[in-house]
Amino acid sequence: MLGTASLLLVLQATTIPSDSGESHLRNIRQLTFGGQNAEAYFSKSGRQLILQRTDSAGSCDQEYVINIDGTGLRRVSSGNGQTTCGYFFDNDRRILYATTEHGNPKCPPPPDYSRGYVWSLHDYDIVVANADGSDTKNLTSNSPRYDAEATLSPDGKRLVFTSLRDGDLEIYTMNVDGSDVRRLTHSLGYDGGAFFSHDGQWIVYRAFHPASAQDSTEYRGLIAENKVRPSRMELWVMRVDGSQQRQVTNLGGANFAPYFHPDDKRILFASNHKNPRSRNFDLYMINVDGTGLEQVTTSTEFDSFPMWNPDGTKLVWASNRNGKVQGETNIFIADWVERP
Repeated sequence: MLGTASLLLVLQATTIPSDSGESHLRNIRQLTFGGQNAEAYFSKSGRQLILQRTDSAGSCDQEYVINIDGTGLRRVSSGNGQTTCGYFFDNDRRILYATTEHGNPKCPPPPDYSRGYVWSLHDYDIVVANADGSDTKNLTSNSPRYDAEATLSPDGKRLVFTSLRDGDLEIYTMNVDGSDVRRLTHSLGYDGGAFFSHDGQWIVYRAFHPASAQDSTEYRGLIAENKVRPSRMELWVMRVDGSQQRQVTNLGGANFAPYFHPDDKRILFASNHKNPRSRNFDLYMINVDGTGLEQVTTSTEFDSFPMWNPDGTKLVWASNRNGKVQGETNIFIADWVERP
């Protein structure tokens, strides 16, 4: 544990009703209450989740672990800098996440939205630590720019992640000790948010590739300022060696947070394609060949960052539903109904 710096909360999950049309979801339970909670990903055992959380005004995201019944919420990052993209590995004995604390222990400044909605690409490093947050090691200290969005291969040997190390937002893989870094994507634009398929043969990711000279100029200008505009993204898949890259969706709007269905034939993701100017993201499922689009959530609020547990019986995601204040994001878990 992290001694007096750690935080232990004992809360119990609360069952809430599903919205009309959410027939894939049964027994929805709310696991967090208040603040901003997102990117909750299952441990290999399926008994815990790691998530990023901002619990008070003026603070910034830190990594937490919680039991799937909503108990035992505790911080496992240091409390310095800003963190994102946590994941379990080494059979749940260790965790990884991205943090800015090596460059500055304070929270990074908030993004400037004067030119529209953008994400700031802070100087994140990917670190690994024991499951309680101790013994932290930096895997990307030789890369002075954005390194984040790391997830683990099914065999536990390699990480896939997004980096600005070569001047563009590209996808890379590396061994879990930081060695043997390989670049997989080479097109101008944002490639990121990648996950492996369950059979370890494919990678699904989100991408924006500028289609015009104006788009390219705007994209390059934002990258020079360590920013990116995530309002247009589609889903792609590729082999784990970077070959056979192909686009899956062509919906418009922002399509992101993809995750393979346990059968590896479908992809679950978040999208606002019905109204690209809104924050009403819902979860959708689509076949890997781009057919069979199906809406999974119907809440009028934000729903995103889905992940199935290891045996495919439960789904976890982040949502604005049932919030006590506008924009509050919490973590929800539900029993997955395969054929409603």
